[in-house]
Amino acid sequence: MAKGKGSKKSDDSKLFAFLAVLLSIIGFVIALAAKRDDKYVMYYAKQSLVLFFGWIIVWIIGAVIGFIPVVGSVVYYVLSIGLLILWILGLVYSVSGEMKAIPIVGQFAGKFNF
Repeated sequence: MAKGKGSKKSDDSKLFAFLAVLLSIIGFVIALAAKRDDKYVMYYAKQSLVLFFGWIIVWIIGAVIGFIPVVGSVVYYVLSIGLLILWILGLVYSVSGEMKAIPIVGQFAGKFNF
């Protein structure tokens, strides 16, 4: 059974939204260049951008508190695992076909206007 044009666009949107989250900043740039007018794709691209900034912040925190024995490593790994879980949620949400906000990330992503 052939899919209609509407389903094709939806599949394209899901693919670009998935790539935006999967590829982080590179995915954001691809989504911005290719699907800037697609609200669904940009919704997840913005969240991907916030996740990218989150990874940078966690990396900086890890570099700063990494010198504290045990505690620094534990904090870094807990934050990293938390971000990994949020990233996986973003991947799952992006292929769902619904615009679901990634916990914590979604509220920051909504402030971007592209």
